[in-house]
Amino acid sequence: MEPILSDQDRDLLDRRIKDAEKRTKAQIVAAVAKRSDSYAELPWKAFAFGASVTGLLVGVFGVIAYCMSPDLTLPLTGVAAVLVVGALFALLTVLVPGFARLFLSAHRAEAEVRQYAQSFFLERELFATTGRTGILLLVSLFERRVMLLPDKGISHRLTGNATEEVIASMRSYLARNQIGRALEAGLDRLTVFLDAGVPGGPAVGIGKDELPDAVVEEKGV
Repeated sequence: MEPILSDQDRDLLDRRIKDAEKRTKAQIVAAVAKRSDSYAELPWKAFAFGASVTGLLVGVFGVIAYCMSPDLTLPLTGVAAVLVVGALFALLTVLVPGFARLFLSAHRAEAEVRQYAQSFFLERELFATTGRTGILLLVSLFERRVMLLPDKGISHRLTGNATEEVIASMRSYLARNQIGRALEAGLDRLTVFLDAGVPGGPAVGIGKDELPDAVVEEKGV
């Protein structure tokens, strides 16, 4: 798989993660996945949309053309146009991620990224830390979504607005495809909320590095 982040970004983020863990006594794993689901229905949605719009235009044009000068070849030409445009739209969803996202609902994207993050959390055993202080900060590129999953030993520090603020700090960079900067911004906000100096913050796992600091890159589904 072609690397998502540059070597410079990875080195910088590895250091930022280590620094954040020292300050917060949490175990942070940052990950980037290319996509969280295959979304097999998107080409069909695009085909249906393209065919429907083209069919409407062909129908309107056909009525006008028939009134002006009846042409028996027009219906066959119209059917061909509908199929060609529909197939083109379907192909574009495979070749152009931004076009495919037009047919992906926000609810579906959110659900799939959450499911992918939960699966990642379990498969990588991020729960196996002292005091259950593992945290996953996942970016899913195709969906342009961020998922923050804290373990139960630290989740009380990331309730409500805290989680949303961490994610919000990353959105503008993610929209510009600046993945490294997005993760930096998220780590900065995460550190603010989890800083060990804050009363009630986590105080376990001091001096232990129980999970990898290197950013994980995955192809995804």
